[in-house]
Amino acid sequence: MFQWLSNWILDGLKHSPEILLFLSLSLGYLIGSIRIGKFQLGGVAGSLLVAVALSVFGVTVDSGVKAVLFALFIYAVGFESGPQFFRSLGVKTLREIFLALFIAIIGFVTVVVLAKVFNLDKGLAAGLAAGGLTQSAIMGTASDALSQLGLSAEELRRLQGNVTIGYAVTYIFGSLGAIIVCVNILPKIMGRDISDDAIKAQSEQLNGSLLLGANQNFALSDISGRLYHVTNKINQSVSDIEKMVNGISIERIKRDNKILEATPDVLIKEKDIILVVGHRDAMIQANDLLGTEVNSASGMDVIMNTQDVEMRNSRYVGENLMQVLSSDEVMKLKHGIYLVAIHRDGQPLPLNNDIVLKLGDVITIYGADSDLRRVIDKIGAPITKSEKTDWIFHGLGLVVGLIIGLIVIHVSHIPITLGAGGGALLSGLLFGWYRALHQTYGNIPSGALQLLKDFGLAGFVAVVGLSSGLQAIDTIKEQGISLFLIGVIVTLLPMLLAIYFGKYILGYKNAAVFAGALAGSRSANPAFGEVLNKAGNSIPTNSFAITYALANVFLTLLGPFVVAFV
Repeated sequence: MFQWLSNWILDGLKHSPEILLFLSLSLGYLIGSIRIGKFQLGGVAGSLLVAVALSVFGVTVDSGVKAVLFALFIYAVGFESGPQFFRSLGVKTLREIFLALFIAIIGFVTVVVLAKVFNLDKGLAAGLAAGGLTQSAIMGTASDALSQLGLSAEELRRLQGNVTIGYAVTYIFGSLGAIIVCVNILPKIMGRDISDDAIKAQSEQLNGSLLLGANQNFALSDISGRLYHVTNKINQSVSDIEKMVNGISIERIKRDNKILEATPDVLIKEKDIILVVGHRDAMIQANDLLGTEVNSASGMDVIMNTQDVEMRNSRYVGENLMQVLSSDEVMKLKHGIYLVAIHRDGQPLPLNNDIVLKLGDVITIYGADSDLRRVIDKIGAPITKSEKTDWIFHGLGLVVGLIIGLIVIHVSHIPITLGAGGGALLSGLLFGWYRALHQTYGNIPSGALQLLKDFGLAGFVAVVGLSSGLQAIDTIKEQGISLFLIGVIVTLLPMLLAIYFGKYILGYKNAAVFAGALAGSRSANPAFGEVLNKAGNSIPTNSFAITYALANVFLTLLGPFVVAFV
């Protein structure tokens, strides 16, 4: 009975290997949520460990699934941070260059020294570098370098096989160790918290503004509506009152139980009930002028909306906010319209009179539907909020990224390529930057973007664990634990030294930014995913994107050098 059941389960898993993939995610996130003191493994690392354990079933998931999941993850990361990435390029990125170079050099020295001490051959040493530093491309460059040594076919086959063995044994901890260092050890050494520093950095990006969550609102809203029973003998027109109290608009009038349209020329009389909308400070002035505030009146409700509009009117481009708001055309249009915010490249700008408007700026306005329709066409194009993803845009983005990943440049017979991951990241950055300039294209809801990141990364590492876990376990049994422990040193030593180098030499002060840079300089995508989870925002992405691109070059170059010096 037991034999039949086990055979039935194994046969089912072979026909549906995706069962193990989703089981790895479910159990992995469960294990990753367990907190011991301040240490928490996290869902990505948990998924990797569970996948390694489940690899004993000998069932693998097609490598194409791994490629798709990782492409989705890294493209989403790039898309989210594209505007900030290109804005941050400059002299400031020199420290990211030095950090990535430092990791590559120390990693190379560590591999060569340990290979000499423990008598590892060129193949195992190259695999050790590829797995311990989690840069799979090293296997390719090292194997190619081995083929140039004029070895016999049998010896070449043995050494190239050892590259795979060294990689299989060390890659699992290469991923797991990087997570532990970036998420747990780095904050302790720096004496800072990743989440706190991410919030601080984001606040600086937002010019001191507070970023509200999906269900958050300010207790004191800047714009509000109030009903007044006019008790003063005003006898002024709607437009005159709006000029007397700058920052309010009269939206509706009730006189003798009849609703009147609040046109500019209508006179406000004693005993009228009027609906006034305006800024909080202006409403205080209106209270003294108009009379008594009342709680409610039938028929006086007006629906107000907030609308984002992309600036396309070249007439206002190059003028500051004061010039635009005081122009004759705008003065005629702005009744009932309130400027809420201006965003440029995804970042809010302070609403002061000196702001110079540019094409592509996103203007957020508030008002009644009739008022909004009157002015939107004068500004540009409305940005429609939708729960649908623009797959025309993002599908093209992924295609472009994967094509970029196919490009190979040979430098002294050494193939240099960004690979599918680097290409998708670069494309995501470019398409995210374009989306920030042209908000009417490339919509993707925040929840959908988060799903791509979470499922893409966790699914990727689960497939790696299911595919390589059993081989790593078998190799450890054959080779002993020594190769695994050597891989632990290769993983940890360069990163630990890099933390002190970054803190004291390069001057990193923000733990979130530094953790992203460190993960990128090691091509440690799972570690980066956990850093993002800890940060709670995209702050670590800029530094990661820079060092990740550099690491794809620097670490890939290590393959031939390891072969040459071991």
